[in-house]
Amino acid sequence: MIEINVNRVVGDCGFEATDAKGHTIKMDTSPETGGVNFGVRPMQVLLMGLGGCSGIDIVMILKKQRQTVEGFSMKIEGERQAGKEPSLWENVKIVFELKGTIDEEKAYRACELSMNKYCSVAETLRAGGTNLTWAVRVNQ
Repeated sequence: MIEINVNRVVGDCGFEATDAKGHTIKMDTSPETGGVNFGVRPMQVLLMGLGGCSGIDIVMILKKQRQTVEGFSMKIEGERQAGKEPSLWENVKIVFELKGTIDEEKAYRACELSMNKYCSVAETLRAGGTNLTWAVRVNQ
């Protein structure tokens, strides 16, 4: 079982989450809704988790294929449902940017495997009704 501890540390809505190894994330809401911009919005943390989860998958798959990943970044854009509470992620798009000695077909396949088979965060979002799309760029 995984344990995460969350404690309010700043103002009314500034929280810090800590895992069992002591790693932390600061979270807050906007000043318009009672926060002080102490940290990332909790729904944005979910998109960050998507990037981390898929990124780890993709790097590991490409390493097994003996591809050399010298640089890797992602741009993740999300759009939430309008006028609903709770407001879930409706559309999320990821652009994977890979640099190195990487075969484009292998890069695409690694991203496809992560997004459609291995990434638990992607599957969690899909189960909530999110439309996930993605693109791959190699050495651009």
